[in-house]
Amino acid sequence: MHWFFVAQVLGALAAYGLLLTRLLPIHSLLMFGFVQAVIAAAITLILRGPRWWLPLHLVFLPAIIFASAQHLASSWFLAGFVLLLGVYWTSFKSRVPLYLTNKPTANALLALIQTEGVVRVVDAGCGTGSLVRWLALKVPGLHCEGWEIAPVPWLLAWLRTRTLPNCTVLRKSIWRMSWNFPDLVYVFLSPAPMAEVWRKALIDMQPGALLVSNSFQVPGVEPEQVITVADRRQTRLFLYRIPSAAPH
Repeated sequence: MHWFFVAQVLGALAAYGLLLTRLLPIHSLLMFGFVQAVIAAAITLILRGPRWWLPLHLVFLPAIIFASAQHLASSWFLAGFVLLLGVYWTSFKSRVPLYLTNKPTANALLALIQTEGVVRVVDAGCGTGSLVRWLALKVPGLHCEGWEIAPVPWLLAWLRTRTLPNCTVLRKSIWRMSWNFPDLVYVFLSPAPMAEVWRKALIDMQPGALLVSNSFQVPGVEPEQVITVADRRQTRLFLYRIPSAAPH
């Protein structure tokens, strides 16, 4: 996470340099903020930082400058911080942002569930619950469960699924839950935890069960199958089947 602040500082220094040298006309503090934001986002791209940092860079300093100019009460800043904390929660530590599964990918996962005869599916890190809700509505006989630790996404997921008899959403860390009961565990996390995800799957999941990872491979492990989704970014689903003699 310190690289986020490195990009912010470098962006500010670069914008200040442009101001001093007049290479780019900067006529107001807010314009300075916008220039700094664009440079910080560009630095993140160059350093190959997480893409979810980009919108944060683009609004971080301009929002502070704008809010200061409006003489907003400090309580608004506290409210904004609490809201962001509720959405991202441990994202800065876990390096797992809030990713949402798109409809083409959901359709591909549904086809896999039907082909495999899956009865129990878990979305580990379900975000706002869009996927488990959609699957529960599509397949009434499918038991869907979602786990989400961030309070705001979990609350949205719970509200959206609370009336569905075949769908349960729990505010739980995926690491504290048992992965023993599902036939299929779906994850859409980031590259950072994938080795740990695989270790957890080998310890908890039943032989023959499937771990399906959206976009991110388990390092050093060959997937049984890769499904390429016909969407704009050619999403790939990596399928890992738990072996009959999984090491413990």
